[in-house]
Amino acid sequence: MTSDSAVDAAIAFVKRLYPPPRRFDLRLWDGTLLPGEAGSTFTLRVNTRGALRRMFGIPLALSLGESYVRGDFDFDGDPWAAAPAIRAYADSLRSPRDAAQLYRLWRALPRDDAAPIPVDAANIKAEQGSRQWDLEGIRYHYDLGNDFYNLFLGERMVYSCGYYPTGTEDLDTAQDLKLDLICRKLRLEPGERLLDIGCGWGALVIYAAQRYCVRALGVTLSKEQHSLATQRVAEAGLEDRVTIRLQDYRDLREEPFDKIASVGMFEHVGGERLPQYFEHTFSLLRPGGLFLNHGISGRPSSPHRLRGRIAEDLNELLVGSVKFRKRYIFPTGGLVAVSEANLPAEQAGFEVRDVESLREHYARTLQFWVRNMDANREAVVRTVGMAAYRLHRIHLGVASWQFMTGDLSIHQTLLAKKDRGRARVPWSREDIYK
Repeated sequence: MTSDSAVDAAIAFVKRLYPPPRRFDLRLWDGTLLPGEAGSTFTLRVNTRGALRRMFGIPLALSLGESYVRGDFDFDGDPWAAAPAIRAYADSLRSPRDAAQLYRLWRALPRDDAAPIPVDAANIKAEQGSRQWDLEGIRYHYDLGNDFYNLFLGERMVYSCGYYPTGTEDLDTAQDLKLDLICRKLRLEPGERLLDIGCGWGALVIYAAQRYCVRALGVTLSKEQHSLATQRVAEAGLEDRVTIRLQDYRDLREEPFDKIASVGMFEHVGGERLPQYFEHTFSLLRPGGLFLNHGISGRPSSPHRLRGRIAEDLNELLVGSVKFRKRYIFPTGGLVAVSEANLPAEQAGFEVRDVESLREHYARTLQFWVRNMDANREAVVRTVGMAAYRLHRIHLGVASWQFMTGDLSIHQTLLAKKDRGRARVPWSREDIYK
């Protein structure tokens, strides 16, 4: 294929994949510029001759993600702003005829002489659903290094969404407000015993001990988190009130706790194992105790199960969004709708007392994280390498867009273990927001 014919093939493919009005400029590897027709918001730069072919292989989202990580293309601006324009390729795939036309044009795209650079993926060797499988999945993601996470998460290193009651708070303020919101929803009292399942770097147990005078236990499967959380407890002078354990929550067999929190952990459990998750947390709680379950929510399953499963399977075959997340980010995780999560909680014996969506709050938090990562780009690359920087940048940035659009959500559910029919919560939520 000559240089001119390769460019012609690329132009024909792009014009069919993104018919007018395309909302971004596209610059090919040889400098050819294809201006957008709708007031361009950014420029997508194709870096190599064979990049377009790799970028738009099937499944599309997986191929685009891998291509970005390996450096096949770049774009100006924020990922959450670019994502909807790039994902507009879905408008060109509305029928089998559309797909066939695009496939013919894609096959005509030029290749690179060199093989594409591979992207390292999770390699979980344990049996799916086993404890070792959980352990390997957690350590794949969280043991990337404390220095890496410290470069973008903020002062307390809280790896979950902040809380922005006015929408103007900075990241560190929002994380303090989120920790306090959890403590107030749990109605923590001095001297109570608090369990934090999946405690991360210890932010919640330290905050609760300092501000609410509780005794707290945090458990995590991450060696890196356990090490730094233990150090932070000692630096805060809280060793007499806060303990961090490298332990699976399912191995806890001790005196029941007054209150339990799980923040950003139950996504790692997956839908099929949620009954066991709630049954065990129920057994760890005193009668009258409260459990705050905070986690990312997916979309509900289709009421037409067979039709819904076929549609989901076809989407993963063609698009592959979940494939990317499972292959490179959370290999052992799974998302369910909040309604599908709360049902097994009720079946385990809990009473649902309060449900709150923080969807917009997570979109904003993710944007802070990406901007922190970009501001510390050189240090991030020195710490984990360019591929890991690009991987997490695109993951967090696209996730922000998914929270903005409602493709993803996040909910805090307050669950009560009744004491002879009584749930020990006030008659209104006024105390939470004073």
